[in-house]
Amino acid sequence: MNSIKISIPSIIDNIKIIESFIDNAREKYAINDDIYGNIMISVTECVTNAIVHGNRLDGSKKVNLELHLNDEEIQFIITDEGKGFDYAHLDDPTAPENLEKTGGRGIYIMKHLSDEVKFEDEGKKTILTFYV
Repeated sequence: MNSIKISIPSIIDNIKIIESFIDNAREKYAINDDIYGNIMISVTECVTNAIVHGNRLDGSKKVNLELHLNDEEIQFIITDEGKGFDYAHLDDPTAPENLEKTGGRGIYIMKHLSDEVKFEDEGKKTILTFYV
């Protein structure tokens, strides 16, 4: 299994570093174009959530990203230093009362673009899986 790790301070501009990390992984491991877009959107959304909601934009707190790759799947593990969240009781962003809200769609998007999404450690750790 191949693995790469990166850790960034919780500053929103550091999303550029995550995008470069994904691009470099794509080149190094020949990640299929069919899933590249889904990976880019899902992972950057998850890291953004970790920075904004998990670590509350506190630059002294880190977001860690790990990539694990084998012949069947690519996993991205994102962890933050926040308090976590109640991932079992999220509002449905497609419900009529939520359609006009500006937020609340990130996890919905991740679940639709990833093959599997798991939350651990009270929501401080997210595992995004993509089958290759």
